[in-house]
Amino acid sequence: MVQKRPYIWVTLSIILLTVALKWIGGPFFDLVNIALIYLLPVLISAVYGSKGSSFYAAGLGVLAFDFFFVPPQLSFTVADLRYVVSFIIFLFVAALTGSLAARLKQQLEYSRQREEHTASLYTLSKEMNAIADIPALLNHVVLQVSRSAEAEAVIYLPDGQDELELAASSPETSNWGSGEAELVIARWVYQHGVRAGKGAEKLRESAGLYIPLRIEEKIYGVLGVNLSSAFLPPETAKLLDALAEIGASAIARLKLSEEARLAHLTAESEKLRTAILDSVSHELRTPLATVIGSATALIEGDNLFSTADRMDLLATIRDGALRMNRLVSNLLGMIRLESGMLKLRKKWCDIEDLLGVVLQQVQDFQQQRKLLVHMPDHIPLIQGDEVLLEQMLVNVVSNAIKYSPDGSEVTIEVHVEADAVIISVRDRGMGLDTADQERIFDKFYRADRTKHVPGTGLGLAICKGIVELHDGTISAEPAPDRGTIITISLPLSDENKSMSMHSEGEMENL
Repeated sequence: MVQKRPYIWVTLSIILLTVALKWIGGPFFDLVNIALIYLLPVLISAVYGSKGSSFYAAGLGVLAFDFFFVPPQLSFTVADLRYVVSFIIFLFVAALTGSLAARLKQQLEYSRQREEHTASLYTLSKEMNAIADIPALLNHVVLQVSRSAEAEAVIYLPDGQDELELAASSPETSNWGSGEAELVIARWVYQHGVRAGKGAEKLRESAGLYIPLRIEEKIYGVLGVNLSSAFLPPETAKLLDALAEIGASAIARLKLSEEARLAHLTAESEKLRTAILDSVSHELRTPLATVIGSATALIEGDNLFSTADRMDLLATIRDGALRMNRLVSNLLGMIRLESGMLKLRKKWCDIEDLLGVVLQQVQDFQQQRKLLVHMPDHIPLIQGDEVLLEQMLVNVVSNAIKYSPDGSEVTIEVHVEADAVIISVRDRGMGLDTADQERIFDKFYRADRTKHVPGTGLGLAICKGIVELHDGTISAEPAPDRGTIITISLPLSDENKSMSMHSEGEMENL
């Protein structure tokens, strides 16, 4: 019904035009003008209809002009043979005009299609730049190809042994592309780097078209389109080539990005391995030598030492062992953080209990430092990993003790804000330069003024990782007069944010 409408419109327009010309044309138009007026339906049908309807308008217009206006009227007989030449010229001009109009219309349609294809390619290119993983990228490409060609599409990629395999397919229910025949053709295209299948020079008998996903000399895979029941216009073929090129570029970008990431991880792992070996070899040598020397003296000179001397040597062995234990714990903690193996086992934690455990663990090496703790009478519970939080606080307090002179005070203050518990640890040591405030939490970073103090530079880096796992923050700043303040903010759960804490108490541990 849709294809008949242009011809019905042409017939009605010729009838109406003939009636109008017959009614008012005689007194105002001669035969030449009337013949030219019959060209109007030809032009209109060529622009808004088809070439066939324009030819139909030309033929029907000649018949109407001959029958109603050329003498003798109401007859197809032509009295003057010169009108036959006029009819031929009219038909030629109508056919030429209709062909030109139809060609112009076709070119306009091609231009519109090219514009749509260009917009589609631009949009697809932008969308692909936002995709970060290859499976999602492949699914997006086959979806766009199947929509553009109105046919099934698949993508083949090489595996680890460079053997081609099906990697993505359009969401149609057919299993086209997974068969051995399609896979053999795709492998041939992958090996030779040329198109094959329907519409190509090679393997034209195939029902599908196979396009290599090539960038320069590198082939990343093969795009397959099932054309067994679909006609592929030239514009769509060009669009498929462009889609294949964009897909290849996106795959190359992701693979290069993955290779760069792996290279960066390899470099970082090598850097971390070298730093760990350097730190272990340097930091373990002194306590090991001390432990070995003290143990050897006890074994070989037991009769030479008094009870007090033996206790001093045993204390030296214990201190060396504790120092090595802290070093190994920090190294293992950093490895777990770097590898992503560190998982939280959250439960309700009491800050007061955590600090009590921390004070007990640092007693063995606090020596002459005085530890002061200030906290409110009531502190809301926080959700976190109790073991990791203890390790973090032990590292911070141990760091403050290590950089404080004998006889000085290390102050631990706790207060509650609207949405967090704030723990600050202040020492009276050598202080912190402004340039060191940001880098103090980096792995293996040691400030110049602390190079003479033994350490690996891992303790605060581990603290930062643990605090961030709890969605908290940690920072360092110079104290107003002397020393350094480490501030830790741990978020409260929604159940505790409404609690208000006002009273404060004080606890001292000498």
